[in-house]
Amino acid sequence: MSEIRTDRAIRVHALDEARAAAAAAAALGMPLLIVSGRGAGRYAGAGWFRALVERLRAEFPGLSVTAVLDCADSPGAALAALREGVGDVALDGPPDVVGRVAGIAAALGARIHPPVESAFEIASEIASGGASGTASGPEGRSDAVRACREWLLGSTEVRPPDIANRDITGY
Repeated sequence: MSEIRTDRAIRVHALDEARAAAAAAAALGMPLLIVSGRGAGRYAGAGWFRALVERLRAEFPGLSVTAVLDCADSPGAALAALREGVGDVALDGPPDVVGRVAGIAAALGARIHPPVESAFEIASEIASGGASGTASGPEGRSDAVRACREWLLGSTEVRPPDIANRDITGY
């Protein structure tokens, strides 16, 4: 398995969140590590994530982006992601299974990573009052960009996601 530096990862669940993270990283001249929601490879599929990443890279061509699709403990979802062309996949599970999937990934020029446990949750930050508004709309986007900028600069700590208060209607 390949190791990546995850101390400033940003978890995204939608394109507007990925755009906010990319805008913040681009403004700071920093590389960006985004990770999908936990288990998104199972419930949203690899095609959605690949399309999100392609769009993000097209909109921010000078930005170095590493995008990790979390497949939880599903080797089937991880293999589907690799077939779809996702280059970085997080997979948890028995070491022998993860090792076999990592071997397949390496043959395809892709990487398997352990799950990213501690990532900045844009939607949770906004919902918890860390920033005002929502991630969509002009005011919400600027708040999301500001929150991401603070996170990338190290001035914000990770909070557990506030799932109970999260609006998931856009997902």
